[in-house]
Amino acid sequence: MSNKKQNQGIVNRVWNFFSSITLAVVVFSIISLTSIVGTIIEQGAEPERNIKLLSKFFGEASPTVFRILDSLGFTNMFHSWWFIALLFIFAANLIICSLDRLPRIWNMVKEPIKPISHDVLNTMPIKKEMILKEKLDNAKTTVESLLRNIGFKANVHIVDKGLQIYAEKGRLSRLGVYVTHFSIILILIGAVIGIFFGFNASLNLLEGTTSAVAYTRNGKEIPLGFEIGCNDFEVSFYENSDTPKAFKSWLTILENGRPVKINGKEVTEIDVNRPLRYKGITFYQSSYGFSPTKDSLFKFSVTSNNGKEQDIQIKFGESFNIPDTNIMGKVSDFSPALGIDESGRLFTYAEMMNNPAVFVEFTENGKPKYNQWILKRYPQTWKVPDGIIEFKDLWGAQYTGLQVRKDPGVWIVYLGCIVMAIGLYAAFFMSHRRIWINLNEDKNGTRIVIAASVNKNKAAFEQKIEKLSGGLHG
Repeated sequence: MSNKKQNQGIVNRVWNFFSSITLAVVVFSIISLTSIVGTIIEQGAEPERNIKLLSKFFGEASPTVFRILDSLGFTNMFHSWWFIALLFIFAANLIICSLDRLPRIWNMVKEPIKPISHDVLNTMPIKKEMILKEKLDNAKTTVESLLRNIGFKANVHIVDKGLQIYAEKGRLSRLGVYVTHFSIILILIGAVIGIFFGFNASLNLLEGTTSAVAYTRNGKEIPLGFEIGCNDFEVSFYENSDTPKAFKSWLTILENGRPVKINGKEVTEIDVNRPLRYKGITFYQSSYGFSPTKDSLFKFSVTSNNGKEQDIQIKFGESFNIPDTNIMGKVSDFSPALGIDESGRLFTYAEMMNNPAVFVEFTENGKPKYNQWILKRYPQTWKVPDGIIEFKDLWGAQYTGLQVRKDPGVWIVYLGCIVMAIGLYAAFFMSHRRIWINLNEDKNGTRIVIAASVNKNKAAFEQKIEKLSGGLHG
C-alpha cells in the first residue's frame, strides 16, 4: 500500500511539474533566446564566415567566442540534442497543461446557457434596470428585436408574472487557448519531422556541369534522386562599383539524362528571392565563386567595320578572325578583376569576376599589328581599329553556390501557423458573452432587468449592453 502511495506521489509530482505555467515560461524563454543566437549564427556555414560575423560584435575575441558557441552546438543548433530536448519538454508541457485544464473548460463549452434565478441575476457583473411603457408581449418583441440587432439569438423562459429572455455568443471562444496550444504542437511536430527527415546542404555548381548530390557541412553526400545542372551564371554590379546588384543562375533538372520542364521551361532562372523547387527539394541562390579551368570559354561578339557580326567562343590561347578582314585576334592574358594603380600599372585586385578583362593580340597575315585590353563592363574598351570586340563572358569559370534544403515537415508547420492564427483570434478577439433579461409586468408597463457576464473584453461588451438598453429607452 505504501509503495502504491509512493508511486502515486511521484506521478503527481511529475504531472504537476509538467503542467506548471512557470515551466512553460522558462522553457519558452530559453527556446526564444537560443533561437535568436541560432538565427544570428549562420547554421552549417564555414567557420570563417561566422568568425567574420562575430568580429562585428566581439572584435579580436571572435575566434574564442566562435569556439565556445561551436562546442555548445550553436553552429548547428536546430539539430543539437539539447534544442530538440527543449522542444520535446515544451511539447510535453503544452499537452499536459491542456489535459489538466481542458476538461473543466470543455464542460463549460458544451453546456448551453440556461435561465437563472433572480438571486443569481443580482450577482452578475453587468446589470441594468428600467421601466418600458409597453405591455409585456410588446416588450418581449422589442427586446428580441434589439438582441437580434446586436447579434444574439433570444431564448424565452416563462417565469412567475413575466418571462426571462436569455442568449449567448462565443461559447467556443473559450477553446481559443487550446487551439493555440494545438497549433504550437503542430509546428513542433513539423519542425521535428524537418530535422529528422529533411536536410540542409550546399552545392557549388560550375557553369556547364551537373551533380546528382549535395553536400552537408561535414562533406557527406546527400543523393538528390535526380541531376541538376548549371547552364549559366551571371553577376551584375552597380554602376562604377564592385558591389553586386544581383546574381542569377540558370539551372536545369535532369531525369535519366533528359531535361525536365518546370513551369513549362527546361531552364529555370533563379536568384536570391526566387528559388527552384523540385520533388520537395528547394535550391536557393546563396553565393558564387570563380574557378576557371582549361575548358573555360571566352565569348565574344565580333563586328567588323562594315557591320558584319559573328559570335565567337574560344579557349585561352586560341585565335579568332574579324569578319571580312585578315585580322586575327588571340587571347594572351586574362584578369578577373583588372585595376590600375596611381602609377598607371595594371594589376588584378580580386579573385572574383568583378571586372573581367582579356588582353588580345591582333595580327595581320601573321605579323603583329596592335594589342588591347578589352573589359567586359566597359564598352568604350571594345572598339579596335578594325571593328568592335565585345567581351561577353568567360563561360565555365564561375560556379553558383546553392543552398539545398528538404523539409518534409514544412506543410505541417504552415498548417500549424494557420491554426495558430485562428486560435489567437479566438483567444484575444472573441469572448463568451451571456445575457439574461427579466421582463415582469408593472403598473407603469414592464419592468426590465438586464444582467450579463463576459469572460474578457468587458468594456466592449458593456457598450453592447448600453446599445441594448438605449434601444429600450428610446
